[in-house]
Amino acid sequence: MTTLVRKQMPSPNFSSRVNTPVRLIVLHTAEGARTIEELGHYFASSTSNASSHVGADDKKNTIGEYVKRANKAWTQSNANPVSVSMELCAFASWTAAEWDKHPNMLENCARWIAEEAAYFELPITKLTPAQAQGLGKGVCQHRDLGSWGGAHHDCGDGFPIDRVLNMARGEGDSEMGYPDWFWDWSNWYLTTDRDPQHRPSAAPADIPEWAWTGVEEITKINKRFGMTSGERDWIIWLVAGKQGQRPNVPSDIPDHWWDDQKWFVKQT
Repeated sequence: MTTLVRKQMPSPNFSSRVNTPVRLIVLHTAEGARTIEELGHYFASSTSNASSHVGADDKKNTIGEYVKRANKAWTQSNANPVSVSMELCAFASWTAAEWDKHPNMLENCARWIAEEAAYFELPITKLTPAQAQGLGKGVCQHRDLGSWGGAHHDCGDGFPIDRVLNMARGEGDSEMGYPDWFWDWSNWYLTTDRDPQHRPSAAPADIPEWAWTGVEEITKINKRFGMTSGERDWIIWLVAGKQGQRPNVPSDIPDHWWDDQKWFVKQT
């Protein structure tokens, strides 16, 4: 994994761990601030009497750092001495579908978990409330700390913690941080005639901006790594005078296909 960029926004709200070893990586939702800068502004005030070690928003590969990991942040009551904490610029009320609209935030969270786990030599393991409030070592949500940790309910039922931990472990094909529906939708968008009846049902009606950016990245990769079989079939069909059935390719032909077609004609 790429090392995160940690944007420094120091908070005065911290204290010593008094040599207490860290055993918990704790995830929170900010419940108000929507950017790491807004969160940093709040933590910068001594009157807030609150802080967290880091925060994450939708900026790719960038997090805010407010308290150094060697110190104790003030965000989960009795659990503060044994924890490092991240505030996600999100809400515990978010559904799974809403979380899916924030892949950069989830990826930032996963990368931070991986970095903290490596630094403190902790397992990337989801803890039960009993383990988190006992002597367990690993990752938990604020709500897993119960009254011992302040009796909060974040990050909420919709938070995809299993997917985040898989990314933190480097498992599966989630390195780019996109939800499953994105891959089904982008395949439908880029390689078919975009028949609405065959549009993936899990894809939202309004495709978010980050998904269109993802499609652009896929298109760039295709340009770098040569023609797809569909593009080759289309070029051969076009050069042959459009004889026979049109290949199953997008109705709107990508610009780089036309460039490849011109190159092909020059070679023949």
